Amino acid sequence: MSGSLWLKRPTTDTPLPAIPRPRRETAPGATGPEASAPAAPTAPAGAGVPGAPDAPAATAPGGPAQELAADPLDELAARIGAFAAVAVHPDEIAALLESDGMTDDHIRLTYGRADSFELAEDLYARVERNHPAPEAPTGDAWHTGLAGCLLRGLVFALPGLAYVLAAPLLAGEQGRFGLPGGTVPLLAGAVTGWVWNQALSHRAYTWLGLGDRPAAARALLVGAPLGALVGTAVALATAAPGETPAALFAAGQAVYLAAATVLLVLGRERALLCALVPLAGAVPAFRWDLPDALRAGLLLAALTASVVLAGLVLRPGARRGAAGRAGPPRAASLAYGLFGLGSGLLVLHAGVGDTPVSGAGAVIALTLSMGPAEWLLHRFRGESLTRLRTLATAREFRRAVTGTLVLCLGGYLTVLVALTLAVTLAWPGAPWPTLPRLVTLLLIGTVLWLGLLLQAFGAVLSAAAVCLVAAAAEVLAPPAGPVAAGAAAAVLAVLACVLLVRPTAHRA
Repeated sequence: MSGSLWLKRPTTDTPLPAIPRPRRETAPGATGPEASAPAAPTAPAGAGVPGAPDAPAATAPGGPAQELAADPLDELAARIGAFAAVAVHPDEIAALLESDGMTDDHIRLTYGRADSFELAEDLYARVERNHPAPEAPTGDAWHTGLAGCLLRGLVFALPGLAYVLAAPLLAGEQGRFGLPGGTVPLLAGAVTGWVWNQALSHRAYTWLGLGDRPAAARALLVGAPLGALVGTAVALATAAPGETPAALFAAGQAVYLAAATVLLVLGRERALLCALVPLAGAVPAFRWDLPDALRAGLLLAALTASVVLAGLVLRPGARRGAAGRAGPPRAASLAYGLFGLGSGLLVLHAGVGDTPVSGAGAVIALTLSMGPAEWLLHRFRGESLTRLRTLATAREFRRAVTGTLVLCLGGYLTVLVALTLAVTLAWPGAPWPTLPRLVTLLLIGTVLWLGLLLQAFGAVLSAAAVCLVAAAAEVLAPPAGPVAAGAAAAVLAVLACVLLVRPTAHRA
């Protein structure tokens, strides 16, 4: 957009426009006071005489007729008319004026308005609304396929079968903090992986957004192994005596999370699904006891396949040298890592149920719901952009976006309830969720979906702060978990309504 409305900035000594003044015509060679005295007005020939021809327009002696200067606002309206015609609020025009370097001093001098907002309001009123017809949904990048999102939700949930296979291998003495043995290193390694890989994904996606896929592959090539090392180190450091098997499983978990991040960021969900096929051996383990060697073999097969496939897709990054540009700042990805920490802790808290089976069912339902959640996020963005092109006023846009937000959030919560009931029916011996447990699960789901929505619109710091505060409250005071989740959902709902009803928030 830069350059489309560039105007030269005024200098500090810019003179005011000269006001044309009539001059008295003097005879050649005239000198003295009478040469500078103003000429007495005379009636034009034929003035007031019946039948005389009309007098010509008054002209300055010795020059052409004086014409009124063109209104600079008309010229500006003609130059940005195409943009102003599709704007749904004057603030959009004000943002364009400010982005192209118009200062308030320049606006006051050139257009006679106090600032960019007053000038934008005049332009908004002067230019007629002309919203083009919406593009076909298939041509919109935000209208993604439901099948791809469901596939991502499936590959998010399938690794949970690894815990079913490894459960007999990790059985041990009572652990710390009232948890089963080996739980602490498993949780520490998992949370570390979520934080690291969330930040790494943001950096890689930023490179992809810049159109540099090899640079994204290089970022993953460096960051994924480092994340696996950090997760392994944290798991080993938090393991107590007798928790070595759990620490080793946590190390394999860290390696898998790194490989899965590579495949998901680079769009290889089907390859990751194929790598996780060996985990399907956990299905018979729900009813029959499998040999330990078979359990370990299935786990290693899935892990090895994931790592090999990740290495294959990283070959473009390994072939090229260092990037010629610095790329996005690494600090910008920190907020996304914090959001991963907060959301991960909320999911873990959802898994603390009256029985291990009910807690695991809640986690599985939340994980599977991430696929439909992603699709609904795309739908909200696509529908909002359509409304931005078709609606003529800011009030209509606010109503439409608010309605779309309510429908998408309601759709996600409906899917979450359906998945919870489906998991309960499919899991042998699983108890039906009580009403308080179901309400808490829906509140956590609301926090996660609204947090992802705000993250998609760049408000990741706000979403991360709310999720971290809610997660800390649930960890420090578990009985207050529903209250903390409800408060976090309310805060995120207010933030989403305040941010997303503004048309400027949806401009690419």
